[in-house]
Amino acid sequence: MQAKIKHYVIFCCGWLCVILGLIGALLPVVPTTPFMILALACFAETSPRFHKMLLNNRWIGPPLQQWDQTKTVRRRIKYQAVAMLIIAFSFSIGLLWGQWSYQLALLALATVMIGFVLQLKEAEPKYDD
Repeated sequence: MQAKIKHYVIFCCGWLCVILGLIGALLPVVPTTPFMILALACFAETSPRFHKMLLNNRWIGPPLQQWDQTKTVRRRIKYQAVAMLIIAFSFSIGLLWGQWSYQLALLALATVMIGFVLQLKEAEPKYDD
């Protein structure tokens, strides 16, 4: 019984990550790829069908395939992610001008997220990125 509940919870977490990733594709403040990687991991445990669906997706599939096979990202993708984080968090911090506690919280979150992205292993370049 516990195994079935665990399976259901992980499956639901996978779909929650997919939804958050789709929101991230529309909103620059929410990252897409980390949520899709989490969804990929959840579906690897619970649903080979949805795991394969993510890997074969036209837009997000290639980076997920690379992550699934080598646990690496391309340098260009890494730098694009950092640039988007800086732009999005700068905009958000600017909107909260004068509210120091929120600005500091956003700055701390941005620092953690940028640090996470920068520590990801880079793929061996097949061509210049």
